[in-house]
Amino acid sequence: MGQRKTLEVLRGETVFPPPVWMMRQAGRYLPEYRETRKQAGGFLDLCYNPDLAVEVTLQPIRRFGFDASILFSDILVVPHALGRDLRFEEGRGPLLTPIDVGGIAKLETSGFHDHLAPVYETVRRLRRELPDETTLLGFCGAPWTVATYMIAGHGTPDQAPARMFALEQPEAFSALIDCLADCSAEYLIRQIDAGADAVQIFDSWAGVLDELSFERWCVRPVARMVAKIREKHPDTPIIGFPKGAGALYAGYRRETGVTALGLDWTVPLGTARRLQAEGAVQGNLDPFRLIAGGEALHEGVDAIIEALRHGPFIFNLGHGITPKTPVEHVEAMLKRIREAQ
Repeated sequence: MGQRKTLEVLRGETVFPPPVWMMRQAGRYLPEYRETRKQAGGFLDLCYNPDLAVEVTLQPIRRFGFDASILFSDILVVPHALGRDLRFEEGRGPLLTPIDVGGIAKLETSGFHDHLAPVYETVRRLRRELPDETTLLGFCGAPWTVATYMIAGHGTPDQAPARMFALEQPEAFSALIDCLADCSAEYLIRQIDAGADAVQIFDSWAGVLDELSFERWCVRPVARMVAKIREKHPDTPIIGFPKGAGALYAGYRRETGVTALGLDWTVPLGTARRLQAEGAVQGNLDPFRLIAGGEALHEGVDAIIEALRHGPFIFNLGHGITPKTPVEHVEAMLKRIREAQ
């Protein structure tokens, strides 16, 4: 087996130049992805078709040779597998029927893994088809972030519907979060069983919560997931990405037990260095610098590498790559990272 650099870093090693991958690296900025997406029909069809999901996951690895490959899927397959309707509309993103107290009580877990069987098949095939040296990452959405979409039925600028629901109906919301935590942990365990080397938990809306709510709805559920995963797979690294957590990043790793921290682009590099003293960090280039290219890109890459080169570090963006990113800017970023002295 070749050296899996990303895995080494997640286990606490310092590797230089650092391994690199990008959130949403299989996506609409790539012409080959757009072609495959057309073949699939809808976005969900692509997620649930192992042939096509494997193909789009491999596309950025073939093109760029990233050190890690992340399963192509979506965080909302979990509520879909719990019996909630889900559709994706061009220009509007994911749409669900908003869940209420009665709906939470009726969530159906019995067919959960059957519904997600195509995802597990995709992971199995990916581990066979990826180069030995490429780390395979599984993932899911964190309970809080998934719940925000279930409550509102769509993304909102500050997730006010879920925040109000959590404050006004704490018992029902707690039942929803617990259900999501347990099912999502099982989902990640099955991905690891199928061949994932490590997993990432995306809490994309962690940054909208106050300190008390962050502890209750972000930290505790992820800690519950980490404990469940570790019972079955004690040595599999878990990356936590509480986007927008700001000052609350500091306690997140200790309190949840995640192995590594994914940092968004607003985290100062001095803070990132302090967080790195406790274990691996990942991030945190502003995706807009990648769109801009040129000096803006080089300056961002160089500052991050200089700050974090002396500890366990995985280069990534501070959030997902956007569809309008020029492919040649990705190439320029990778050249800059790989040629770092």
